[in-house]
Amino acid sequence: MRVMGLDVGTKRIGVAVSDELMLTAQGRATIERKSLDSDLSHIDDLIKNNNISEVIVGLPLNMDGTYSAKTKEVIEFLDHLLKILKIPVKTWDERLTSVQAERVLLEADLSRRKRKRLSDKLAAQVILQSYLDSQKKGETHA
Repeated sequence: MRVMGLDVGTKRIGVAVSDELMLTAQGRATIERKSLDSDLSHIDDLIKNNNISEVIVGLPLNMDGTYSAKTKEVIEFLDHLLKILKIPVKTWDERLTSVQAERVLLEADLSRRKRKRLSDKLAAQVILQSYLDSQKKGETHA
């Protein structure tokens, strides 16, 4: 079984998937958002095709831990996701994951176009890897 990580944005959804031992996360896809139904269908297909047993959704909290407008948008998407999935779905604190992802891409000296294309997928990978690492240590967040 594998775990899927999602970085839900306004324009794109980054997707990462763990290995079968749930030790490492790999960026899998970037979904260009079209409509809620299309987005949910795409995620559902990825879950079925990758033997996913659990989904981790990054929760974009403010630095002080409070909710922002973006947090509320992600929670609204999460509510729709919970209605269609029959596997556990958890949220995970994603503070600074986009910053980490962007830093990695800058250090890789990629063009702005390539960075834009990869940043959502990499942010999902960072979220999922953080979750997987915490499970090894027995920690909980968000």
